Amino acid sequence: MENEKKENEKKLVFLVDDNPATLQSGKNVLSMNFRVATAPSAVKLFELLQTNTPEIIVLDIDMPELNGYEVIKVLKFRQDTKDIPVIFLTGKTEADDELMGLNLGAVDYITKPFQPMLLLKRVEMHLLVETQKRKLEKQSAELLNYSNNLQKMVWEKIQNVLELQDTLFKTMKELSECRNDITEGQIDRVQERIKTLLEEMEKSKVYCEEKKQ
Repeated sequence: MENEKKENEKKLVFLVDDNPATLQSGKNVLSMNFRVATAPSAVKLFELLQTNTPEIIVLDIDMPELNGYEVIKVLKFRQDTKDIPVIFLTGKTEADDELMGLNLGAVDYITKPFQPMLLLKRVEMHLLVETQKRKLEKQSAELLNYSNNLQKMVWEKIQNVLELQDTLFKTMKELSECRNDITEGQIDRVQERIKTLLEEMEKSKVYCEEKKQ
């Protein structure tokens, strides 16, 4: 049960190649550290993508029906697959072929016949890069959210201070206007309003820094 749980926690890799020997060789080495699903064609790949989302796709270029270049164009166009890293696996060795693959969005280009351990290390490296990239994106989003919340709090504080100041000015104006003809009831009402205002200022910690000084 414990082994099954650990296996399910492994990252999922799709290996796509029309050569059965390449599929078996690649699966043998990648299964050391990952869950591996193999597909002998682009059609089978898209069937797998209907129910599973891999962490990375190792994709052959020379395949019948749809070749690797055509497949990656579809992957990068689709919203649900555009962010999945793709490593091209191919017998093509021309620089122009490699450049075309990279321009289409592949993260790497491995020529066949490949050394199994080299394939494993390349996949591990790119998955590590993706993990770090996601962490940075998450941290950036958290910092942006914190900044927005801080700005909102500061603005609310400023608005509160301005409202309190406005109330104080109005109260002092009323007191000034009626100072020559003031009744005991008016005095009581003004005192009560000032008391309430000061209590609100204390709750809001308005001018607390000045009081400390």
